[in-house]
Amino acid sequence: MKRYFGFIVLIALVILAAVTSYRTSAARTKEAEREADFRRVQTVYLERVGWMRTNPDEASYRDELKPFFKTYFEDVDAHLTRFEGNTKFDSYLQELEKRESSAGEKKDARGGDRKAFYEYARKQFDSLREGRYRPVWTASDKGMRLDMVSSDVVMVMGKPQVRLQMALWGAQRVEKEEGKVKKMVTSASFDTVWKLTDAKGKLLGEMRGADPSMKIDYPERLIAEFPPQMVLGHYDLDLMPADVAKLEMTINVASHAASGGNANATYVWKLDVPSEWKLGANETWEGATQEERPEEEIDPAKASAKKGE
Repeated sequence: MKRYFGFIVLIALVILAAVTSYRTSAARTKEAEREADFRRVQTVYLERVGWMRTNPDEASYRDELKPFFKTYFEDVDAHLTRFEGNTKFDSYLQELEKRESSAGEKKDARGGDRKAFYEYARKQFDSLREGRYRPVWTASDKGMRLDMVSSDVVMVMGKPQVRLQMALWGAQRVEKEEGKVKKMVTSASFDTVWKLTDAKGKLLGEMRGADPSMKIDYPERLIAEFPPQMVLGHYDLDLMPADVAKLEMTINVASHAASGGNANATYVWKLDVPSEWKLGANETWEGATQEERPEEEIDPAKASAKKGE
């Protein structure tokens, strides 16, 4: 009797091992299929996005934005439905919560910053997904497109500032392996100049900036389904003197390819300064410094006079 019982237990263990092995194998197969299908979704997007990045006609670019992203996110939704994915797109937040709970009393000092970066990317993601993405200005150069997404006055540390929120399409990047960790390295460095002039074109002031604030050069780390190869960020500018009439913003973007080449793109945006971007008549422009410039550089009228001599 004991022999039969031992034999039955042995058979049960073999069956259990076989079932466990089958389930593990099936799970691995499904995960491999999921990863392959997601790569397919991204590949289809990258095959189509080239035209969106380089289209020289602003009107047609704007017309094509909504159907372009509609097609992409329909593909994303079909993928998530097929593989029972996270349709709330908050896996990164769940990951942060797990880290915090496992850390116990040892709190992550940068946890708040990471959540802020996620929320920043999430707003842009929702705008793209819901068909609300409408940049106030756009331009294409060297295969990259720069969109000025919004230009609102917001409160920053208790004072009003002009927030110029932007999205750069198509900066060069490469995936590198550091041990068992894969890391995406994006090449996109910014150099920006804002020139402020009066109604006659006389230079009243100039501001300079490097990389934008809250720069996110790999949004897919925060939301895997974020459209590939975008860089997000914004500049916060102090309100401008009351007598400023026009603003010329020049943004230079340098992107280095893994093959060794460099793309040096230049984007110039000229606009009339809205009244809400200006200080009151008696308010002083903070952070202003004096700098000597040739008269003809400051005042176009002086430059024209010199040419006529």
